[in-house]
Amino acid sequence: MEEGEEPPISKLFIVKRPTNKKENKDTPVVEKPSDCNCDRVMVLESIIVWTITSELSKPSLSSMEKMMKIMLFNKLKFSLSALLTFLRKQRSHNALCRHSNSFKRKARDQTQAKKLHCHIIKALVNPETFLLNNLIITYGKLGNIEYARHVFDEIPHPNLFSWNTILSAYSKLGHLLEMQDMFDRMPNQDGVSWNSLISGYACYGSLIEAVKVYRRMLKEGLVNLNRITFSTMLILCSNQGCVDLGRQIHGNIMKFGFLSVLTACGGLLALEGGKQIHAYIIRTDYKDNIFVSSALVDMYCKCRSIKSAETVFMRMTSKNVVSWTAMLVGYGQNGYSEEAVRIFRDMQRKGIEPDDFTLGSVISSCANLASLEEGAQFHAHALVSGLISFITVSNALVTLYGKCGSIEDSHRMFNDMKNRDEVSWTALISAYSQFGDAKETIDLFEMMLAQGLKPDGVSFIGVLSACSRAGLVEKGHQYFESMIKEHGITPLPDHYTCMIDLLSRSGRLEEAKTFINKMPFHPDAIGWATLLSSSRFYGNMEIGKWAAESLLELEPQNPASYILLSGIYAAKREWDNVAQLRRGMRDKGVRKEPGCSWIKYKNKVYIFSADDQSSPFSDQIYSELEKLNCKMRAEGYVPDMSYVLHDVDKSDKIKMLNHHSEKLAIAFGLIFVPTDLPIRVFKNLRVCGDCHNATKYISKITKREILVRDAVRFHLFKDGSCSCGDFW
Repeated sequence: MEEGEEPPISKLFIVKRPTNKKENKDTPVVEKPSDCNCDRVMVLESIIVWTITSELSKPSLSSMEKMMKIMLFNKLKFSLSALLTFLRKQRSHNALCRHSNSFKRKARDQTQAKKLHCHIIKALVNPETFLLNNLIITYGKLGNIEYARHVFDEIPHPNLFSWNTILSAYSKLGHLLEMQDMFDRMPNQDGVSWNSLISGYACYGSLIEAVKVYRRMLKEGLVNLNRITFSTMLILCSNQGCVDLGRQIHGNIMKFGFLSVLTACGGLLALEGGKQIHAYIIRTDYKDNIFVSSALVDMYCKCRSIKSAETVFMRMTSKNVVSWTAMLVGYGQNGYSEEAVRIFRDMQRKGIEPDDFTLGSVISSCANLASLEEGAQFHAHALVSGLISFITVSNALVTLYGKCGSIEDSHRMFNDMKNRDEVSWTALISAYSQFGDAKETIDLFEMMLAQGLKPDGVSFIGVLSACSRAGLVEKGHQYFESMIKEHGITPLPDHYTCMIDLLSRSGRLEEAKTFINKMPFHPDAIGWATLLSSSRFYGNMEIGKWAAESLLELEPQNPASYILLSGIYAAKREWDNVAQLRRGMRDKGVRKEPGCSWIKYKNKVYIFSADDQSSPFSDQIYSELEKLNCKMRAEGYVPDMSYVLHDVDKSDKIKMLNHHSEKLAIAFGLIFVPTDLPIRVFKNLRVCGDCHNATKYISKITKREILVRDAVRFHLFKDGSCSCGDFW
């Protein structure tokens, strides 16, 4: 092939790999880099860097080819990337040369890039994405958009940088239709994406389209506005002589300056700084600007000053979807999920149409409330409005059904999604983890890895929790180690708590103690409470006391240490120690969170506490319980009185157990919930062992499905068994 002649594109992208292992005589024979010859690898890297940074105007093509072969046989992929950078820099150097040589040198650069591309295809079975990204950049800068696009299409899982690279190439070369199509196909856009689109239209004189994109950015990509966006628009206004448009851009710059500062204050939780900016905004008459006011609402919400956010929101003279969304998200993120649903209804009554982010946020609030009925209504809204196609909405629905215990609906929603990201997979993994279905959780996690997606800390919490609830100690250890060594994720307190739970729940209390002593920091309150709970279950007084004392030192007002330690003493019938702990709680003003259970029926929530007589249906409920108790005893049910932490007669203990809050809620469900629907009960504390056993008998006797969501996980009772396998 003559220099400057283009190889056919089919030959470049469809290359037969050599089947024999006989070495080419022209190929330099070198060893693969290993720990013993890392110095040689560093020398090779140094030679490449020196070649790239040198100012030689005419580098030797033959020497460069030899260097490529050495790099490929040593698997130095970062050096390949560096060499691609060299090609781009060489072209920049050639641009400074005389115009008479520019076409010849451009042709030579094209040939060099294609030869390097051929070497990559032959030597690397699965080239790294970052390497292919550099090829796209190289072809783009050489003006060969066809080859750049083919490289992009060869990437199995393009990242955001890949999308932006090909988009930028189309933008700079003036392929405006392809540029717009690529932008619309992107799963996510950032500031670089928007700026490339605007720049493409601006550079090729399409004023109207550039302004349309800018206005769309103000509506959809407001968070991505930056100085490059404003600079591009101002230059366009100058070139086109659009003075009025330039003034509008100037005004945008002024108000979005406030947005940047307020966003920073919210991100840093700098409430006092945010208040000072708010005062300045009032003095400069920007308080009625809808964008500035929305940013103030967002800042106060992120700083957990909900009252201030509400004040700003109520005083706004006009509100758009961004304003309503800022308040709705603020409620949801600060634990006011009911208010989030209420304000969404208010927004609808005002005639404001929600966008995908608004709808996804209110669905997330329904998930936090475990409100399946309202969440299903928003699902219908998403289908009618078409917002179901947005991944933010679909992910929220997967989470909703998972948190409401409808695991089949959650999986069905996941399967219906055309595009899935890490959040989608993590949502389903977490759903199965809460059910304690370790096999499905682990299978999904491995499928996620096989898809080339990168798990985050939340993904690992899901899979570690599943291992803990299924007693898969060794498997949990493997995932914990891989999280650190293979995925480079630094464990957070939640990950360490999962490991403490994994060991202690399986009865390996001494191993749990050793693990805690080797941790880089002390466990948090949940970690100590987890160890204490397991110590109570296995009757280990020594480790239980150590965990209780550590928890008391960390949180003196936390009742968990008193309650769980009382349980250990009560199981050993050491009633004096139980009484002493209770006196200590009273003296220090520590109050136990009262246990309660609730059930939703016909859009109304019915709440029950132990021995509750406040319900208008109490007579029916207690009558139903008496009938159930008789049938349960006939089936072999024996009350577990170890869960009564009071020194009272046996008959009183049995009465206390029979009237636990979850049993009252289940009896209510048996009376009123139609037989073809499952009974869904929610509890603020962990379900006790006696209630867990009793509910298995109830599900068998009544032939009903009973779903109980406690503070830790879901329990699906059916035909006398529980989905947790009696391990929770």
